[in-house]
Amino acid sequence: MIKHTSIVSIVGNIVSLEVAGLTENAFAGQLRLGDLSIIDSPNRSQATAQIIRLKGDLISLQVFGGTNGISTASTVSFPGQPLQVTYSANVLGRIFDGAGKPRDGLSGLDQDNKVPVAGPNINPVRRVLASKLIRTNIPMIDLFNSLVESQKLPIFTAAGEPYNQLLARIGSQADADIIIFGGIALLYDDYHYFRTAFENSGASSRTVMFTHLASDPVAEALLVPDMALALAERFAVEESKRVLVLLTDMTAFADALKEVAISMEQIPSNRGYTGDLYSQLARRYEKACDFRGAGSVTILGVTTMPGDDITHPVPDNTGYITEGQYYLRDGLIDPFASLSRLKQMVVGKVTREDHAQVMSAMIRLYSEAVAAERKQAMAFDLGNYDKRLLEFAKTFRKELLPIDVNLTLEQALDLCWVMMADYFDPVELLIKQELIDEYFPIKENLANTSVSEDIV
Repeated sequence: MIKHTSIVSIVGNIVSLEVAGLTENAFAGQLRLGDLSIIDSPNRSQATAQIIRLKGDLISLQVFGGTNGISTASTVSFPGQPLQVTYSANVLGRIFDGAGKPRDGLSGLDQDNKVPVAGPNINPVRRVLASKLIRTNIPMIDLFNSLVESQKLPIFTAAGEPYNQLLARIGSQADADIIIFGGIALLYDDYHYFRTAFENSGASSRTVMFTHLASDPVAEALLVPDMALALAERFAVEESKRVLVLLTDMTAFADALKEVAISMEQIPSNRGYTGDLYSQLARRYEKACDFRGAGSVTILGVTTMPGDDITHPVPDNTGYITEGQYYLRDGLIDPFASLSRLKQMVVGKVTREDHAQVMSAMIRLYSEAVAAERKQAMAFDLGNYDKRLLEFAKTFRKELLPIDVNLTLEQALDLCWVMMADYFDPVELLIKQELIDEYFPIKENLANTSVSEDIV
């Protein structure tokens, strides 16, 4: 282990170390970006840091846990290994902080296996084409924008929307083998909410939580996605597990990147964010993968949009990386702004044969209903069809749109058939006749059945 005492500056959570002749001596070949370093100071306990820049004779270290108590007289050690995260069956049901240390008050896992954090992404040609559905029992996801294994999708939302409730429901109900939750800059109430939600739903036994609180050092926020994804990749590759990674909030992650960059006096780019924001986000999202002969990693990441501005650098860059988005607006998953580009890989192939036709018909009818509402607001005369559309829209918003509706995909499809039969004739649905013959309810059988009571 190599030790040095030549600290020249401490700015925020960044410690700079000068090593004369670094680029020429043997020491240089042993250092890599992302490697671990240990700082010993007489004024505090041992601190862990990470190499984030090698420039000339200067080494920049990002200190996890803050730099309070660290002085220029401190000793810096380089073990010659990257940061690692614990990987074993013992991590299931556990809660860790942003530095990978237990937050749940239980014993540490120092003797368990460790794996490197932030390793390279798998070669794209070694990936399997996405073809498996992840069920969430949320109709606006399963029915209209299906979540597919190995997919990477953001949840675009504004501050104040119930995105934590949506993410917790997905984590509690998704039919994945393992859920890995990564919380960045969480308020304590949000941390407690997620912890309680997973425990009450019985999902905590298959869940691993990495939680960075808003009061924690900002540098630890940058580790959360990397630790969550490194662990997910190991479970998928070595144990063939179907892993769902939930990250919130990736805008807070980007803000942490910006703060660290300012401390390092980097030249800012759009709205003060780093020039490599796209690469930083892509490096994490591209960990989503269906591994050949093994399991899969699927990523859902909340992206809050300041001022509900989708042109903000974080959602703007995210949209070029991911395969669609869920758009949470007014407490609902917007059926028009949301998109899952990989849903065609499972709709009608691993789901029921009527899925694609019902999905298209329901969205078309709801779109027409919204247009009829505009006509009504402008005092236009409405025909019989328009009036039926208005009633259909009320039922659609009540029975399908809320994020707390809990229906299997098959129950949601059956409910859609009942709704369409209540308000429309078969010819108005533009659905294949063989599907009409198979699934369209006989109106006489619906006379004493309300839409709400048909599916429980």
